Amino acid sequence: MEHAALIILAIALYLSASGAFSLRLVRQDRAPAAARPAALGLGLVAIMLHAVVLYGQTVVPDGLNLGFFNAGSLVTWLMAGMILLAATRRPVENLAVVILPISAGALILSAIFGPVAGAEESMPLGLEAHILSSILAYSVLSIAALQAVVLAYQDHHLHNRHPVGLVRLLPPLRIMEKMLFQMLWLGFGLLSVSLLTGVLFLEDIFAQHLVHKTILSIAAWLVFATLLFGRLRYGWRGRMAIRWTLGGFVALMLAYFGTKLVLELILFR
Repeated sequence: MEHAALIILAIALYLSASGAFSLRLVRQDRAPAAARPAALGLGLVAIMLHAVVLYGQTVVPDGLNLGFFNAGSLVTWLMAGMILLAATRRPVENLAVVILPISAGALILSAIFGPVAGAEESMPLGLEAHILSSILAYSVLSIAALQAVVLAYQDHHLHNRHPVGLVRLLPPLRIMEKMLFQMLWLGFGLLSVSLLTGVLFLEDIFAQHLVHKTILSIAAWLVFATLLFGRLRYGWRGRMAIRWTLGGFVALMLAYFGTKLVLELILFR
């Protein structure tokens, strides 16, 4: 009963924070000075409650329960936390408006379906580092992909000279693009650590049950590496950066959640 109450409260706070950020974006200069701190406060309390729930769902006597829905809840929790921390210094409220409800949805799904998956046995420290870096990389690059979608929307309307609605509420294109590449560099570094620790600590990174995940992860790494090299060498930006970001994210999404979806929910392994 207490567990259910925490889940309901966390969801309500996530949605309230998202609503408060939305209202602040719409009102802009007319919004009360306390609106932003209030939205951040609601979101941070939701993050803390989500963490308590997540701990109870994933840390079990037999090890870690990182099944499909629990992993999704963990990733969205990290995404929400990163965005709220970034929002204390940068204008990323537009991303918080989207990510916080997604976190609430993932929390609901993990509460309903999370206990179904079996727990993983305790694992060596190196393997834990691999899993942690993988989840962090996916979280950061998910935010980058969302930023790329918003950037594509903004770019489309500005090039067609129709800066209406949401476009007028967004930071300048230059700032949006700068934030995108900052996320990409961080996510790429974490993905590199994930692949390196996988090579070092997994018995066979190309084992039958891992081969698709490994190949797709390497493909995503190559896409992001090409994009960042192109940015440094040729100044790639705009639509070129958006396409490569989304392409790399699709490969990474298939590597992580696509593999989990097939193995756990279709093949029941």
